[in-house]
Amino acid sequence: MDRMPSLTSARRLGGDRLAPWAAYLVVGVGALIMLAPFYFMFVFATHSRTEIFSLPPPLFFGDDFLANLKILTERLPFWRNLGWSLYVALLSTALTLLFCSMAGYAFALFDFRGKNALFGLVMGTMLLPSFMNMIPTFMIMDALGWIDQPRALYLPGAASAFGIFLMRQFVASAIPRDLIEAARMDGCSELGIYARIVLPLLKPALGTLGLITFIASWNNFIGPLIVMRSPEMYTLPLALRSLQSPVDTEWGALMAGSAIATVPLLLLFAVSSRQLISGLTAGAVK
Repeated sequence: MDRMPSLTSARRLGGDRLAPWAAYLVVGVGALIMLAPFYFMFVFATHSRTEIFSLPPPLFFGDDFLANLKILTERLPFWRNLGWSLYVALLSTALTLLFCSMAGYAFALFDFRGKNALFGLVMGTMLLPSFMNMIPTFMIMDALGWIDQPRALYLPGAASAFGIFLMRQFVASAIPRDLIEAARMDGCSELGIYARIVLPLLKPALGTLGLITFIASWNNFIGPLIVMRSPEMYTLPLALRSLQSPVDTEWGALMAGSAIATVPLLLLFAVSSRQLISGLTAGAVK
């Protein structure tokens, strides 16, 4: 009679030991599957078009990266496109952080008539499909004379609804009203409170929003497709897409450009992934 509990306990103990390894195995296999496209992109960037379409395809790095890069720079103003992408992404990030932090601070700690209705309207814009903005965006940019201008890419989205929501939640959870009231009683101006008190306390949320905004702007394809006309004004996603053709696509050069465009994002995410997670979870609880 005493053997049955011991056998049951042993089985449970064995199951408890195997469960973490099974979870690690599933996560590891999933990670390999997700990383495979990136690996083959970097591998194909070092091979010619003929080698890429050979059977079996190359599985290891080759020697044609410089030749692919030469083709890329001959067919595109690649470095200029890279510069425009960096310029637009940095300005989009800076403006989004400025306006969203101001709006989030106002919605969280200011009391004014219609605040809840206005915040609900802002949140309601998140329900609209992005393709509904395409025609109005083009019409507005055309009326302003901003077609084929970088400002048409970083100004329209300078205050995103998601950014405002993230900042509001973080301010409400991390900055007490008593601290703001004490600063006002000491004679600090509203701009001074924002610059000296609010912004330093918002660093985790600012880092998270900045990372998300930079990646979204760097990968933006639809925006440049709508408002950009000259190849030298293209950002990288649109420039690389212009390399594709039904009959003569240099896939090695295209993979080389994609690999170069991906490296900054991989480095940025590797450096700031912990900041991204902590910023997203910081405002979840009070």
